[in-house]
Amino acid sequence: MSDRTRQFKIGSQNEDEIKKIILQTYDALKEKGYNPISQIVGYILSEDPTYITTHNNARNLIRRVDRFELLQILLTDYINAGEKKF
Repeated sequence: MSDRTRQFKIGSQNEDEIKKIILQTYDALKEKGYNPISQIVGYILSEDPTYITTHNNARNLIRRVDRFELLQILLTDYINAGEKKF
């Protein structure tokens, strides 16, 4: 077993396109009365598309996004927002 840290690399989908899809999915879930954050987290953790509504084609949109890229963008934005506060 090695003590070296493994590097994780993800694809290179357009970040702006991914953010647009996340927001469209969020809006579709909200319009249907769901808790968008909980539903998106459920989808990310399970990769089960039934967490996402078909309303406004949200399910098909979110499935175009690689979950690892989605997590990287969300984490990066969260950390960047936190750094601006301190």
